[in-house]
Amino acid sequence: MRRLDRHGAIAFLDVATPEATCPLDRVTLLERFHTREGGQMLSGAAAFAAMWRAIPLLRPLGLAARSRWVLWLLERSYRGFLHLRPALQRLARGYSLPSGAPR
Repeated sequence: MRRLDRHGAIAFLDVATPEATCPLDRVTLLERFHTREGGQMLSGAAAFAAMWRAIPLLRPLGLAARSRWVLWLLERSYRGFLHLRPALQRLARGYSLPSGAPR
């Protein structure tokens, strides 16, 4: 997402680092994806949609997510992903790129 944000519209914050200043409890922030849009804190699919709206290439997806039905479907998908995430992280840790391969 950082590469797609060519205009620097998004301020990314790694809340896993101890020096990060967190607007919410760190554990809460690490459980789901969060963002702030227009002064409102969003999480889950709504947070992704807000991020997409800030990136011109993904803006149509973010605008589509303003529909409550689309957002509902995205949130259900996101919750399903959260259940799979630990297994995916374990798989990713077990996989390493050959030395010299681009990341």
